[in-house]
Amino acid sequence: MSSIIVTNNPYVYEKYKDKMEVIYKDNLNYIQILEFLRDKIHEGHQLLTHPLSGSVKPNETPYKTIMISKEKGNLDQQGILIVEESIATAKKFQSNKPTPDWTERVLDDFRVIDLSLIENVIDKLGHK
Repeated sequence: MSSIIVTNNPYVYEKYKDKMEVIYKDNLNYIQILEFLRDKIHEGHQLLTHPLSGSVKPNETPYKTIMISKEKGNLDQQGILIVEESIATAKKFQSNKPTPDWTERVLDDFRVIDLSLIENVIDKLGHK
């Protein structure tokens, strides 16, 4: 199955922009990326990676990368449920403790972590 990367992480965009289809939304925050993802699933794309993958909490990092199917099909009801629950979880974390105004060094660490998470998935799926 062909896939699309949805991200707000410039490192992911730079690494994969010439290798795969990438929807790069650098102007969206974590929750907005999840909402954009929800809209893409409503259009018929299938959710391929979990929106809350990794050990970094949604109120800690501003970066998120997810994969969806390139092909459109029937509504991915399980995917919609997962994304809606992920949005609710992210909003809960944000309301309890908003994402800090991190230094560039810390933001760089979060970009690297997010990139590493998606690299592992792409390698397992056999994309190069």
